[in-house]
This record gives sequence, C-alpha cells and structure tokens, in this order.
Amino acid sequence: MLLRLILAHLRPYRWNLAAIIALQFLGTVALLWLPSINADIIDQGVVTGDIGYIWAQGGWMLMVSVVQALCAIAAVWFSARTAMGFGRDLRARVFTKVGDFSAREVQQIGAPSLITRSTNDVQQVQMVVLMSGTVMVAAPIMMVGGIVMAFKEDPGLSWLVAVVVPVMAVCVGFVVVRLVPSFRRMQGRIDEVNRLLREQITGVRVVRAFVREEHEQDRFAVANNDLTRVAISAGRWMASMFPIVMVVSNVATVGVIWFGGHRVESGAMEVGAITAYISYVMQIVMSVMMATFMFMVLPRAAVCAERITEVLDTDSSVVPSAQPVTALVRPGHLELDGVGFTYPGAEAPVLNGVDLHVGPGETVAVIGSTGSGKTTLVNLVPRLFDATAGAVRVGGVDVRDLDPELLGSQIGLVPQKAFLFTGTVADNLRYGKADADEAEMWAALEIAQARDFVEAMPGGLDAEIAQGGGNVSGGQRQRLAIARAVIRRPAIYLLDDSFSALDVATDARLRAALAPVTTDAAVLVVAQRVATIRDADRIVVLDDGRVVGTGSHDELLTTCATYREIVESQQSGALS
Repeated sequence: MLLRLILAHLRPYRWNLAAIIALQFLGTVALLWLPSINADIIDQGVVTGDIGYIWAQGGWMLMVSVVQALCAIAAVWFSARTAMGFGRDLRARVFTKVGDFSAREVQQIGAPSLITRSTNDVQQVQMVVLMSGTVMVAAPIMMVGGIVMAFKEDPGLSWLVAVVVPVMAVCVGFVVVRLVPSFRRMQGRIDEVNRLLREQITGVRVVRAFVREEHEQDRFAVANNDLTRVAISAGRWMASMFPIVMVVSNVATVGVIWFGGHRVESGAMEVGAITAYISYVMQIVMSVMMATFMFMVLPRAAVCAERITEVLDTDSSVVPSAQPVTALVRPGHLELDGVGFTYPGAEAPVLNGVDLHVGPGETVAVIGSTGSGKTTLVNLVPRLFDATAGAVRVGGVDVRDLDPELLGSQIGLVPQKAFLFTGTVADNLRYGKADADEAEMWAALEIAQARDFVEAMPGGLDAEIAQGGGNVSGGQRQRLAIARAVIRRPAIYLLDDSFSALDVATDARLRAALAPVTTDAAVLVVAQRVATIRDADRIVVLDDGRVVGTGSHDELLTTCATYREIVESQQSGALS
C-alpha cells in the first residue's frame, strides 16, 4: 500500500529521482574508495617511508572526499525538494477528495480522522520519501559495495561478513514486526485525541455552563494516557534497535581485529588491508543502520498510507452524472416525488414516500417533531445526500442528472446550524455571490435584519469573523447566513430552521422583508415555531418520516391531529 501510494505520486518527479540515484551512487562509490586509498598509503607509503607516495595518494583522497561531500549535499537538496513536492501534491489530492465527499462519507470516516489523515499521516509518508532519497538509496549500494570491497581486500575474512549481515537483519526484522501494530494503534489514538480536542474546543461554552471542566479533563486524560502508553511501547522497541545494531557491529569489529591480527602475523594479510577491512565492515554496518532509520519510520508510514489510501479509494455516494443536464425544464420548481431516505445501517427509513411541490412565488413550510426527517428532506435538494427512493427534481430535472454548478446556482441554502467562515463579513457574503458589490451586500444585510449590528462592528463589511462565527451571537450568525443566501437571488430558497435564534419581533420583520424578494422564487421553510410558518401558502406536517398533513394553518387545525398537538403545545408553553 505504501509503495503503491508513493509511486503513484512520484511520477512528476522522475528526473529528480534519477538525479538522486546518480548522485547517491557516485557519492557512495567515492566513500567506498576511501578505505582502499588509505590502505595503500599505509602499506606502500608509511611502511616503506615513501613520503611522495603519501602526498600523492593523500591528494587523491582529498579530491575523492570533496566529490563525495558535494554529491551528498546535492542528493539531499534534490531529495528535500522531491519530498516537499510529494507532500504538497498528496495533501492537495486528499483535500480535493474529501471536498467531493457527501455527508455520508464524512460521517463514516469522521471529521477528526480526516484532519489527521490530511496532516499527520501525509507528513509520515512524506518523511519516508525524504529518507528514501537521503538514506535508502545509498544503503544497498553501500552494503553491496562494502561486501565486494571487503572480499577484494581479503577473501579469508569474508565469512565474518556472511555471519554479521544475516544476524543484523534478523535482529532488525524482529523489532520491526513488533513496531507495526504499535504504530497502527498509535494513529487510532491520535484520532481519538483530536476528536476530543475538537469537541471540547467547539463546545467550551457548554462545558463551562454545566461546570464539567473536570469531567472533560478526565476524558482527555484517558485518551492522552492511552496515546502515551502506546507511544512509549513503540518508543521502547525503537530505542532497542540502535543498541542491538551497535552490539553486533562492535562484535564484528572485534572479530576482524582478532582474526585479522592472526592473518597479519602469518603474513597472509597486510596491516593496511586490515584497517581497510575494518572500515568496510563498519560501512556495511552503517548501511544496516541507515536501513534501520528507514525501518523505524516505515511501519508507521505503512499504517498512514493505508489510512490515506482508504480516503482516496472511497467513492462519494453522490456521483455527478456522466452526461449532466445543463438546461432546466421548469425553472423555479422544486418537486419531491415519493422520496425516501435510509441512512447506512439504519433499520428504518428516515423519510418514506414524501411528495412535495413548491412553485415560483410559493412558500411551503415543513413542520414536525424532532427526528421526523425535516433536515434530511432539505439536505436531499442540494445533494448533500442522494434519495434512496423516489426522485428530487429542481427545475423539472432530477437533481442526480443536473450539472452540479447549475444545481448550486439555483439554490440558496441556510442550514440549520449557521456556519460562517474565517475572514470578513464581505468574504462570507461573497460565498453567496462572488462578484457582489457593497450596495448589494448592504441590501442583503438590510433584508436579513443584519445591517444595524454590522454597521456597529469595527470595519463594517470588513469586520473580522472568527472561525465558525465564534465572535458573533447565534442570532447574528443566522442573519448573516440568511444574507449570504439572499444576495445570491436564487430560484429556490431552503431555510432550515433559520429563524430559531431570533426573537419574535426580529423574526416577523425578517419574514416581511423577505416577502418582496422571494415573489418569483420557490421557498421551502423548515421551522419549529408555528408563528414562523402560519402564513405560508402550504404547511406540510411530517411525523416519523411520513407526510401526515398538508394545507393552510386553519385547515390543518381541523384536519391534522399532529399539527394541532404542536400548536397546542406551543400555546400552552407560551401561556406558562
């Protein structure tokens, strides 16, 4: 999985990879040549007292060292650029993929996990690419070259290499096998810590209001301790790898000196050759240690690659049509024909056989108890989900066949949870209309009953909005979200409980200001308050995902028991 992911995203950098391999090969060959030159200096210069030979070979040694250093620097430079480009491309692809997900896929994987996969997981795989260019390419060249050069210096000691390399490989493999499950658990624990942090930061007001700081601290402590415990377990195995490698390398060095000394004494080996042989054994050990660095990051990166690939291989349940319709048959009409929807794994449908029609100039309201499927119904229109039964039509065309941009241009959505983006008031309004001028913005704000508080904010339209609109009240967020939809002048307005945070007077003024703007538009309003919808052209009553009543306010009072119960409960609540 890791190799497939890396190869798929390294194709644009093949010339960089070729340069890295060539530079690492040249630099490693130069490094392998140095002990042989040093052996010649000892055997033919120092032993014989030939100063000229020492200077000549020393010059070669210096030149080879310079070449090796320059190659190493250039290889690291190319590796860093390749790794950073790879990380950028992979993050962009994950971000684009997540942007195409429907609400179903986001809920299935989870927002905290998606954030971790887009950041930490990508960083782990990026680190493998960097280390591959700086370490992994050189390690096998150095190992093979070291074995060849050691055999060339003295074949009689080659059995030491034949013993050292397998022993070291077994030791490293033993540690790596135990690292993989630890890293898999670690990434899951990071997801959990991110989820709790996100919950607690987002819900900090609720936590403080209910004085639950200590409870939340305990929840976070449990998740944090779990992550710490897994990380320590993985760290212990990682920490054991270097002592194991060093013990094996030191034993190998002692073995070379011991057995090599006997061979020098018997005249079968020169003094310079034994120093070169020790250098080559150390280079072989060094190549294993370099590979060990890779083995320390590979297990975690492999787990991260699986998680990233899961995102990239997940197809959205909302798929654009292969031949999208780019013209509307009945502009301004919204129709739901026998619509049903069932969440994955649910035992019963949320919506069942819903029929609804809203034409230009009509206002249709949807009301029902909590959990009756009102918000799900609204979400089917812009294709946040796709209906599992029946058809949703905008402009006379099934939304599954419509061009996504055309569908989006027809709808002005104000979601149940009003969300504002980081930036200014103007930036948020331009989400509704990118080329809106100041006059249009102020007009939309006036309709949404938001002009007064925006004018009072420092900077007016240029006033800063915090992430999610955290620096404005709930009612102000709702009014800005309504202004964002109004400025678009869509053919269909979807107002999902968009007046819940407004006082009765502001609610009435806003509805009165909306009326002239929506005379030629279809308006679908979801509300909990009867006062908000009683003047609608038609009211649709949902109960347990089914339409149990349709008509005006007065008609439903006499024909629909569910609606009458809602009205009576609100009247009794108001009286009490």
